[in-house]
Amino acid sequence: MIEDGLEHERDYVAGLYARLDELREDAERQLVAIRAQGGSGGTHQSRTERDTFARLYEDRIAQLRDVNERLAFGRIQFADDDDDDDSTKYIGRIGLRDEDQKPILLDWRVPQASAFYQATAATPLGARARRHLISQGRTVVRIEDEVFDSELLAEGNGHQGEGALLAALSAERTGRMTDIVATIQAEQDRIIRSEMNGILVVQGGPGTGKTAVALHRAAYLLYSHRKRLRGSGVLIVGPSASFLNYIESVLPSLGETGVVLASVGRLFPDVTATEHDVPAVAAIKGRSGMADLVSKAVRSRQRAPQHPVPMIVNGDTVMLDPATVERAIAKARDTRKPHNEARVTFVKSALSELARQYAEQLRAQGNAIDDSDLAMLREDLRTADDVRIALNTAWLPLTPQKLVQDLFARPQWLAELTPNWSDDQRALLHRERSAPFTVEDVPLLDEAAEYLGEYDAVDAARKREEKAQHKRDIENAEAAIENMQVGGMVDAASLAANFAETAGRSTTSERAAGDRSWTYGHVVVDEAQELSPMQWRLLLRRCPMRSFTIVGDIAQASAATAAPSWRQALRPLLGRNPADDRWRLEELTVNYRTPSQIAEAAEQFAISHGLPVTPSRSVRSTPWPVASAPDVVSAVRQDRAISTVGTLAVIAPPSMLTDVYSALRDAFEGEVVYGSESLLEPIVVISPQDAKGLEFDSVVVVDPTGIVEGLPRGSAALYVAMTRATQRLTLVGDLPMPAGMQPALF
Repeated sequence: MIEDGLEHERDYVAGLYARLDELREDAERQLVAIRAQGGSGGTHQSRTERDTFARLYEDRIAQLRDVNERLAFGRIQFADDDDDDDSTKYIGRIGLRDEDQKPILLDWRVPQASAFYQATAATPLGARARRHLISQGRTVVRIEDEVFDSELLAEGNGHQGEGALLAALSAERTGRMTDIVATIQAEQDRIIRSEMNGILVVQGGPGTGKTAVALHRAAYLLYSHRKRLRGSGVLIVGPSASFLNYIESVLPSLGETGVVLASVGRLFPDVTATEHDVPAVAAIKGRSGMADLVSKAVRSRQRAPQHPVPMIVNGDTVMLDPATVERAIAKARDTRKPHNEARVTFVKSALSELARQYAEQLRAQGNAIDDSDLAMLREDLRTADDVRIALNTAWLPLTPQKLVQDLFARPQWLAELTPNWSDDQRALLHRERSAPFTVEDVPLLDEAAEYLGEYDAVDAARKREEKAQHKRDIENAEAAIENMQVGGMVDAASLAANFAETAGRSTTSERAAGDRSWTYGHVVVDEAQELSPMQWRLLLRRCPMRSFTIVGDIAQASAATAAPSWRQALRPLLGRNPADDRWRLEELTVNYRTPSQIAEAAEQFAISHGLPVTPSRSVRSTPWPVASAPDVVSAVRQDRAISTVGTLAVIAPPSMLTDVYSALRDAFEGEVVYGSESLLEPIVVISPQDAKGLEFDSVVVVDPTGIVEGLPRGSAALYVAMTRATQRLTLVGDLPMPAGMQPALF
């Protein structure tokens, strides 16, 4: 293997691309043939077969196009070579076979490829050597060898290059997280391929590859559990929209599109919340007791009048007695249905009793009324304006948005619901109805939706019809598979999901994103240490089976409602008596991203402030010590004197962001952007909160003491800011450390 040089690899990879082009062209021909059948004639079965297979070919073509870059990134040679081609396996982003159906490229997710990531010199797993292929476009430009078998070295074959991992880590950042599957290491690969069931917590310090593990685990699970997850999908939750933009290209580049990426602020349909409440308000909204408050708020909208209510019906006055309303409310509550759905029972019960009362009243007036007239009287009552007003006052249909808006806009109502709160606590939540929803409101909206249910019967009927139609689609799909003799190539659920007539040609992820009640087969949560109890409740409703991959670092927790330990954070998922066997903890201990000199300074600071740091070791260093500068403009000029390539983040306390941006904009016109919405410009001015989960070539931290003292959990926020750099770190201001503990790294 080692004797095969760069030209050999270029020829082999060129052959892989030729096969890729053949398969894509064949799929395009098949698609043209399917589309040529055209028209709307034929049976429903034949049309669904045509449309479904057209979609399958379209998806295949898209997948083959998405993997055009770095199709193959490595190969591994196993023992018992003897010039046996089967002992050498090429690893890539998808699997390919030649015309004789012989494997010529292994998908990185298949079990046979695991040795590429897991083999070490101490535990080679039968491998003699591993080679990384570094490409630009379709051309292999460099190879990196790792030799495990001493006989290969004895034969005069040597290790070529500096190693793929360090090469990847040294490359400048582009504002997008790229496909790093080729550099996954054994520690990460073991976690990625672990079993799907249950709650897996992946704890690791900055730079240990938590996000890489989370994303590649999602791709691996979709591949390995396709039948289970194809119809339900995988939800990936990140801390912010900027973070999602940063990672959005990774999963498509790995050949997976059946995933929903969302921040918590986007997990309620038709609501896109990007702004956060101030910490004091966020702390109140995030605590678990808010679930009880929402429940009480809904129940308080089911109330009988204090006095009889006169209602005009066909010129007659009918009295609505409080006892009548109370009995109707009790019957509706006995159904245990959500508010809006139980209201149907309430209205029917109230109208039935009112109709009997109205009939007796008419008889007392000398009218001939028998039981056959009750239906007509109920209709008269139902359509009478006074009756509608009275019943709506007693039990009004509500949307989650209106409930939450009213809760915060009506101080007296909030006071009635929170007798044990202080006036200051209630005042923090007060706002106008027109105020936009915040990220912290989204779990409250979702909680309200659970108690309220569908807003009207039309919504409920539509969902019932959709479920019935899906069942019919499954039956049609099973028949299509049998008729076209493609058993084993695709399952009925996959075909049903692609039926154009019912799904609007939407993917599983598109349908899941628009349906609040959708339950996912698996949920991946990144930067999970920031989540509040209410946010965890929301995620549990998205995955009642409790199949989670939870990734984060407790030491970086900076949110007002963040928990001090994973056990405490997971209480909403585990219930009141969390058992050890219901979740498992894995720790990442190798820091691939942060240079050793930066990691040491950040860890010393974190430990001195009592943060629960997970010890890690950095695998790399850079020539630049942690630097200091008198002001932000000088700091940026100092860094750019070293290099103008890559990205530079200026991280400052929120109160200083505007001034910092103005100073840099004047000094570096056209090169500076404010905030996290655009990470592609050379210089980004950003807060510690928005920097979470991101990485940059260089980082300038402005006023470290101001970050520590001006933010809730400011020590964690500064720890996050310091560890965003992959090359250089500059501090504008002193690092707040206890006396005698200032790191000697400057």
